[in-house]
Amino acid sequence: MKRLKYLPAVPLIVIGSLLWGELKPALALNWGWSYSGSGIDASGTLTTVDTPDSLGFFDIIDVMGTRNGVEITALFPTGESIPGNEPFVVDNRISLAAEQFTTHGLGFELADNTFVNVFFASFLDPATYLEVFSTGTFDPGFENFGSEDGELPVTFDSELPVTFLATISVPEATSVPAFLALGLLGAGYVSKRRQAHILISGSNSSP
Repeated sequence: MKRLKYLPAVPLIVIGSLLWGELKPALALNWGWSYSGSGIDASGTLTTVDTPDSLGFFDIIDVMGTRNGVEITALFPTGESIPGNEPFVVDNRISLAAEQFTTHGLGFELADNTFVNVFFASFLDPATYLEVFSTGTFDPGFENFGSEDGELPVTFDSELPVTFLATISVPEATSVPAFLALGLLGAGYVSKRRQAHILISGSNSSP
């Protein structure tokens, strides 16, 4: 996955506030993500609210991308189980911590009418990310996995949000010196990246 580069958010927001005055808070954050495993290659972007909850998790409000070349068409509803993985519901939340998903994780639907739930199995030893893939005839219950269904360990990798910068109103009188100052200050920064990499072999049931 191509690395996303950005300037550190907090210093630029402070600089923008001093130079331009008014800051309008962002309504959402965009993230890059990817994961892979045995016969699995998925990547894309997701959108979250801009404020985490008390545990540091951001609610996911949209997801885009592909899994093995098949387009993701919809975020699966929060609080529901993907078909064939009942009763384990998705909560569609992500964190900047090492364990980026909960044991409920992210759910989405694909264009070929298959479904995915990727989550962090903290109850395993060692803990790992798992992907539940559900296809074919959807018999209720995780114990009814068919031959084409699967639950495999994956390596999950996410990028920090790239839209921390708030929308800024720029008064005409200060726009030129403001952009010059921002360019000089921004040139001294380097890209940073946070990764969550966990990979083991084997498979287990979804929480």
